[in-house]
This record gives sequence, structure tokens and C-alpha cells, in this order.
Amino acid sequence: MREQRKKLSTIKNNPKSSLPSRAPSESSLMNQWIYMGGGVIRKILLKGGPVVAMLFLIIYLAFATPHFFAMSNFLNITRQSSINAILAIGQTMVIIGAGIDLSVGAVLALSASMSAVAVSYWGLNMAVGILLGLGTGALTGFITGVIITKGRIPDFVATLAMMTTARGLALILTQGLPVPSHFTALKLVGYLPAGLIWLGSGDILGVPVPALITVAITILGWMIMTRTTLGRAIYAVGGNREAARISGINFVRTKIITYTIMGLLAGVAGIVLTGRLNSANALMADGAELQSIAAVVIGGTNLFGGEGGVVGSLIGAFIMGILGNGLNLLNVSAFWQRVILGLIIISVVVFDQWRRRRFVL
Repeated sequence: MREQRKKLSTIKNNPKSSLPSRAPSESSLMNQWIYMGGGVIRKILLKGGPVVAMLFLIIYLAFATPHFFAMSNFLNITRQSSINAILAIGQTMVIIGAGIDLSVGAVLALSASMSAVAVSYWGLNMAVGILLGLGTGALTGFITGVIITKGRIPDFVATLAMMTTARGLALILTQGLPVPSHFTALKLVGYLPAGLIWLGSGDILGVPVPALITVAITILGWMIMTRTTLGRAIYAVGGNREAARISGINFVRTKIITYTIMGLLAGVAGIVLTGRLNSANALMADGAELQSIAAVVIGGTNLFGGEGGVVGSLIGAFIMGILGNGLNLLNVSAFWQRVILGLIIISVVVFDQWRRRRFVL
């Protein structure tokens, strides 16, 4: 009874207390909409930046040149971008794990040369030649990972040394000549099988085979990074190596496997490029390592490790392919194209650091 009397007296003294609260004012609703809009912008900047950049680039080129939207041009872009995309997927794993691989172009050339020499001059079956090329790439990546982890050598130094070594081995293997070619000293003439050429130049129902290979590798890379223990270990090692060690993650094994996958993908890219060019040589894919790193950076992966994804790197590779194709259609000099690409990479890195400080920290 005493509690009921106290409640009645409170209502009499303050009648408004028994009424429901007022509806939010227009200003509060406006603030909520602004906050929600800021959240959407934050998500776009953090996750969708590469997609937005690619759309703006496509729209600009569509108005700048009438030949850009031709179907044959789009197929050409996919063929050109596939090699860089395959390398960028492997490079993404390495960079997320707080590493970097400067040897991918040389390993590509060594793997391609091995496959071409095996089928052209050693007379081996095409499947055996392809396996030799892939095995060469994977073995090179494995050795690089062992040197980095067991020798405690920085990734930059180890992969730089491997880049020189792989180029030298490729030159020894091919005697400095393109394959197939006429080996004057050995008096041998070889030819690449049609199946190998089809892997780089063929198509299935109008879709280029290199594009299909790239899509398959992207899906596989995405599954590894998001659905497996190895992917979680790579993210953990790149985010905080000491915390990963305390959590029981084997740093040495993770690093070696990551570089082995990178070498294997370099071998895949080498075989596709050999088929596309109908030839292989020790100096092919010069500068491919920088192209792959640029695609990874444009795709939104953090250069310091621990953050990023293979899908973003795929988009980054196609942005570079679209940009190069558009500059060619606009008759921009190849010299200026290098300058433009360098400025774009610098701009992307600066913007990436800004958005992380502004929207993450």
C-alpha cells in the first residue's frame, strides 16, 4: 500500500512522467542519417575502393576512346591481365604474411624455360613438361622460404638474391636463346605442342583459357585465405608475429608454405605466358615482380601485412590491365605510361595510409 501511494503522489506531482517519451526531433533524425551515411562511406573506402576506382576508369575510357567497349578489346584485356593476376594472388599471400617476393618474374622465366626445353628439346610428354615447370617454381619458392626462415635473412634480401640466381639458371638452361629455337651448337630444332599453346592462347566458348585459369586460382586462393588454418596463420603472422608464436602458430612452416605457393603460381603464370607467346626465354617477364606488387597495393592489401585479400588483388591486376590498354588506345607513349603507373601507385599508397588513419585508428 505504501508503494502504491508513493507512485500515485509522484504522478500527481509530475503528470508528464506517466506520458510516453516524445518522438525524436528532426535534428536527431538528421544526425542519425548522417551517422549512417558516414558508416556507408567508411565501408566503401575500406572495402570497395578498388571497385570504385575500376568503375571510374572504365567510365572515363568509354568516353575517351570509342574502341574501348569492343568485345575483342575486353578479351584482350583479360588475356593481358591474367599473368599479372596469377602472380598477384601469390604475392598477396606473401605480403599479408609480412613478406615480399622480388623473384617472381625470374622464377616465372625459369619455370617457363624448363617446360619449353623439356617438351621441345628433351622430347618429353607435354604433361611431364608442365609438371617439371610447376615443380621448378614450387622448389624455388620452397628454397626461398627455407633461406628466409632458417637463415634468418630478410625477405627482401633473400628474394633479391633468388631473382638473380633464377635468371642465371634460366640463361644456362636455354643457352641465352628463345625456346623453341635453332640451337646452332647442338643442331636441334624444337616445337611447342599445340596443347601448351592452347593454355595461353585458346578459349572455351569464347572465354580465354588464361581468364578461366585465373578465376580458378582466385577461388582457390580465396578459400585458402578464408577457410583454412593456413590462411588464418598467414594473417596472424602478418598481423603480429610474436602474438602468433605465443598462440602456437608455426612461423617457419607458415612462411615456407607461403613462398612455395608463390613459386608454384609463378610456374603456372610461366606456362600460360609461354602458350600465349608461343615461346619461352630466360629474360621474359622482366619487371613482373613490381607489376604484381603494384596490383596487390592497388587492390587494398596492407604492405605491412595482416590485412588484405586475393579478390582485391585480382581487381588491382585488372585495373592495371585496363589502364595500360586505355593508354595504348589513347596513343600515350610507353615511356609516359611508366610515369603514370608510378604516380598512380604512389597515390594509392598515400590514400591507403590516409584512410587507415582516418577510418581505422
